[in-house]
Amino acid sequence: MIHVRHSAIAAVPIHVAFAYIDDYRTVPDWMFGVSEFRPIGEFDQGMESTFDAAIHIGPSTLRSRLEVTEWEQDRVITLASLDGAANSSTWEFTAHGEDKTEISVDFAYKLPGGLAGKALGLIVEPFVETAVKNTEVTLRHNLEKLYAKRNR
Repeated sequence: MIHVRHSAIAAVPIHVAFAYIDDYRTVPDWMFGVSEFRPIGEFDQGMESTFDAAIHIGPSTLRSRLEVTEWEQDRVITLASLDGAANSSTWEFTAHGEDKTEISVDFAYKLPGGLAGKALGLIVEPFVETAVKNTEVTLRHNLEKLYAKRNR
């Protein structure tokens, strides 16, 4: 299993950061490589909501169905795959005063075994590192821009 952990501080209140990340409609705007993220079923946020996602990794598109397995307002969101590419992500939020939020993420991906898994690993591992860095920069930029517009 590949784990990538990262954290950064965004200059926005915790409720702004949480609401933006929790809104499925924004995910393709900030998560590197994600081309599709749509709700399946009756819930589109919170516990037991499910989503179909597609992410471009090199020449491949990986599809996965994800379920929210942990959700606590302004504290944590965890998604885990139900099928497709085995993965999970946990987003944690910590307030640093009134206008700053530390956003921490732990991405985990399990690759298939054998030669196919090894070949995919050569593509996926460098992609995950790049994706996390690009996601963090884009996410902070989008959050801070959104917050600045609200305060005008």
